[in-house]
Amino acid sequence: MRSDWAQKHGAFKWATFSSSSSSSSSLPSKGHKLRLKLPRVWGANPRRGSAPSTTEANVPTTQVEVETAPPTPEPAPPMTFEQHLSSLRLSEAGRMLLLREERLFGEDATDGWRAEETAALKADRLALEEVVLRTLRSSLEPAADVDVLASAVAFVQQEEEQDRLWERRGGMLPPWRLSGWRKMHNDTLQQMVEERLEAPQTPLATPPKGQSSIQADVHGAGRRLRRDLQIVAERVKACYPQHFRICQLYAASYHRGVSSRLRRLADFGLDDQDCTFLLHWVNDFYPRLLEDPQLEINMEVLEPLLPEELLSPLEEQYLGRQERELSTYMGSVLDEARAAWNKGQQPPVEDGCFVSHTAYDIIQIVNGMVSRAEKVLGDLRKAQPLTCQLQDFLHSFQTFQADVIKYDKANTAAYVKANLGCVADFRDFVISRRRLFPEEVLQNCLSILTDMKGSAHEYLLAPVRKNLKPHFRKLFSQDWLKNSTLEKLQSGLDQEILRLRGLPESRRQELIGQMHRVVSTEYVRRLLKGKLRLKDKQQQQKAAANVEDDAHALQCFFSTHGSEEVGLADVLSMMAEVLKLQDLPAIQCQVASLASAFPDFSEEHVLALLKLKGNLGREERNSVKAVLSEIPKSSAQSQPFFSLVQLK
Repeated sequence: MRSDWAQKHGAFKWATFSSSSSSSSSLPSKGHKLRLKLPRVWGANPRRGSAPSTTEANVPTTQVEVETAPPTPEPAPPMTFEQHLSSLRLSEAGRMLLLREERLFGEDATDGWRAEETAALKADRLALEEVVLRTLRSSLEPAADVDVLASAVAFVQQEEEQDRLWERRGGMLPPWRLSGWRKMHNDTLQQMVEERLEAPQTPLATPPKGQSSIQADVHGAGRRLRRDLQIVAERVKACYPQHFRICQLYAASYHRGVSSRLRRLADFGLDDQDCTFLLHWVNDFYPRLLEDPQLEINMEVLEPLLPEELLSPLEEQYLGRQERELSTYMGSVLDEARAAWNKGQQPPVEDGCFVSHTAYDIIQIVNGMVSRAEKVLGDLRKAQPLTCQLQDFLHSFQTFQADVIKYDKANTAAYVKANLGCVADFRDFVISRRRLFPEEVLQNCLSILTDMKGSAHEYLLAPVRKNLKPHFRKLFSQDWLKNSTLEKLQSGLDQEILRLRGLPESRRQELIGQMHRVVSTEYVRRLLKGKLRLKDKQQQQKAAANVEDDAHALQCFFSTHGSEEVGLADVLSMMAEVLKLQDLPAIQCQVASLASAFPDFSEEHVLALLKLKGNLGREERNSVKAVLSEIPKSSAQSQPFFSLVQLK
């Protein structure tokens, strides 16, 4: 009841604000509390407006805290052009100018060309454009602000759109308005790149020893290019939209700057060292700089760093020096081998085999120089002429081997054996690295090596024919019909095989295979060209059995020593079958089989074989010979046989 009475009699009119505000009418600020001072009432006071009694005045008051809602903040005033510009909010400042431009000069403009506002707009545009261009020129500086750069790029895009708008309207641009901001942007970056390339480079703490001034200059430009493109990839690229292709733009700008620099150097005239360095830098180092996947650079659209009229003389200078060095080195290697042979020295022996380091030394230098030239020239086809030096060397090497064989000194056999290893190594190199050779050079090299191998085999096997000739004379006599005399021939072969010592096992086996072929062809030649005449069936069957036994014995002998010529026994076995057969159609069939297996089996060989059968007349021999014309010619035979059997 006392509260109701107090309210009824106006006790609340003594409430006061305990706010920090000095104004009695203002609301408290956010975070202040409104405090009301209320008197503690003990009795009724019916007199309105009268002063409180002494008792009332001394009554203590009670404080009550009441929370109030924060006031709604006043909206900030819009930023002016000057504020945007000073804050480097360049795209926002640009949009304000575009609005003013539209108001003054747009299609709906009504104010006309007012001189005062036009002059102000012109001045503001000049101020903004200066800041934008300064921002672009400092894009690669360490202190560059990427947000400001992104704002400048946005300004450029706004200006491009405004240019298109003016084009659609068909009106004339205000004379003071800059247009073509994309081109201006690109030109600004190009100028900035050229200035950075021309600026003095920080020298290396420890420069490479012997580096020329030209090499230091090019290296400095390369370091600048690499660092700046890395900044573009890591910081600048994020400030541009995709369609700007900013990495490609910077790469093209640096490419033009570096190209101009290199053209001046190349036109100046370079010594051999600087020529090699410049070609290597242009064709190898520089492309690898631009292959960073972060950069997303299309190398194919960039022009060559050096034009053909400057590049070709440098390439000729480089190749000329390489060819001279290679020729000099090859000549010294061959001269060293020739001098050792002339002095009667034996070639080195490794693992019981004669060896020559000639092939190893030459292969190493050729492979190294051509591979390096491919990098220096940037194109294998341009480096391939160096392999012509190998072709010339092999001609000289062939002449050296011919002299070794011709003069037949005490150390000749050893050198021929050592050279066989060189021939095999050269052949393996040419075939395995055929990409280094023009086709014509490759074929010429292989032809020379084949001839060298053949002449070496011929020299090493010549004693076989000479020393075994007495043993061959005793074959195919009447005594041979009674009992084959091949055992004595085999005894002589044992001596010849001993002569092949000093060869690696693989080449020794190959040479024994050649010996196997030589003995087999000589055996057939002696059989067909001899005076043996088999008059009746009994003699023919005995001769056939002997030939069959000899074929088996020769095959076993040579196979034991490593020969892989497994088809030679078939020649003798098929010839023995012709001797044994008596029925003419069967003889014709066997001759056809022989001709099919050995395409070089000629009519001359057929007649000589049939002549051994004394009971066949001329007409019968001719009918058998006619079978050859019905046999299709085949190239299945890997090596010739009957063509080596000379009957004249």
